[in-house]
Amino acid sequence: MDYILTEHARDALQKRQIETAWMEQTLTAPEVTEADPVDADLEHHLARIPEFGHRVLRVIVNAKRTPPHVVTVFFDRRRTIP
Repeated sequence: MDYILTEHARDALQKRQIETAWMEQTLTAPEVTEADPVDADLEHHLARIPEFGHRVLRVIVNAKRTPPHVVTVFFDRRRTIP
């Protein structure tokens, strides 16, 4: 899948030590997709990452752009996926 990382997303991957493969997996095959409560152009893609203790990775993407723009990525400590 083609995508563009914003500068913030690139920095977040590095600072938070999130592997690009985890972000790409969550972006392309999310377990849950949620609409952004503020910006209708944004989608939240969520997936558990087994290699990181099954914590939930949240990838926020502007899917209305071509190619999609990844806005940010982080492990969401408050979110679980049953």
